[in-house]
Amino acid sequence: MTESPTTDVETPLRQYELVARAIRYLRAHARQQPGLAELAAAVHLSEHHLQRVFAAWAGISPKRFLQYLSKAHALAALREAQDVVGAAEASGLSGAGRLHDLMVSCEAMTPGEIRSGGAGVDLAWGHAVTPFGMALAGWTPRGICHLAFLDDDSTRSLEALRASWPAARWRQDDADAQRLMDQVFPGTPQPGRLHLLLRGTNFQIKVWEALLKLPCGRCASYTQLAALAGRPRAQRAVGSALAANTIAYLIPCHRVIRENGESGHYRWGDERKSAMLAWEAAYARG
Repeated sequence: MTESPTTDVETPLRQYELVARAIRYLRAHARQQPGLAELAAAVHLSEHHLQRVFAAWAGISPKRFLQYLSKAHALAALREAQDVVGAAEASGLSGAGRLHDLMVSCEAMTPGEIRSGGAGVDLAWGHAVTPFGMALAGWTPRGICHLAFLDDDSTRSLEALRASWPAARWRQDDADAQRLMDQVFPGTPQPGRLHLLLRGTNFQIKVWEALLKLPCGRCASYTQLAALAGRPRAQRAVGSALAANTIAYLIPCHRVIRENGESGHYRWGDERKSAMLAWEAAYARG
C-alpha cells in the first residue's frame, strides 16, 4: 500500500528521510538496477510522488541518482581526481576556497587553547534542519568548530562537543544554528563564505586542509589524499584523521572513497555519504 501525499513529506527533513530509505534500497539492489516502480513499492510511495519528492530534493530522477551511486561512476571520479590532486599540489594552496570557489577558510587552535578547554571562549550551539537530516552545530566568534548529523541520539553528540570545550561559556541558540546551516546549505552544494576553527594535530589539520582542495562533485582515494597532504605512504593515518573530523560536510571527508570504487564507511552513516556524493555529482554536472 502506498503512502498518500502529505505536507509532512514535503519538508526538507522528511524529504531526506525518504531519500535515505530509497538509497538504502538502491545500494542493496544496485546490481539488479531496480526501476522506479520497484523503488516506489520499497519505500511505500506512488511512482509519481516518489519521482516528484526525489527530484525536489536531489534535482534529478532516482534512475539518474542510481548512476551516480554506481562503482563505475566512482572509479571514473577517482581517475578525474588525479588531475585535481596534481593541480592542487601545484597551486600551493593550504586552505579551501580559491581553487574551487568553496569560500571556506580555516585556522587551527593553538596547543595552549586546546589545553585550556576553551576557557574564556563564548561557544554557541544549536539544532537545525539540513538537506541531510537534523544537525548539531557549534560555533565561536572565530568560526564553526562542530557540525554533526543526528539520527536517534543527539545527547551523545552534544556530550562530545562539551568534552572538547569543557571550560567554554555555553549558550544554546537553535534559531542562529538554523541561520548558520542555511548558509552552509543555501540550496546548492556550494556553501557561502564561512570560517572554520580546527582542533587537531598538525597532521590531521594537513589532511583536512587537503580535503578542502577537492571540488564539489569530485572524489579522492585514501592514497590520493595522502599524497595531497604531503605524506604519500600514510593512508592509514589519513583514515584516522578522517575519523577524527568533527566538522561534517564542510571538511568533506565524505568525498574520500576506496581505490576499488566502494564508498567505504562514514562516521555519520553510509546512506548519508552516498546521498552527499550523488547530490554533489548531480549539481557539478548540471
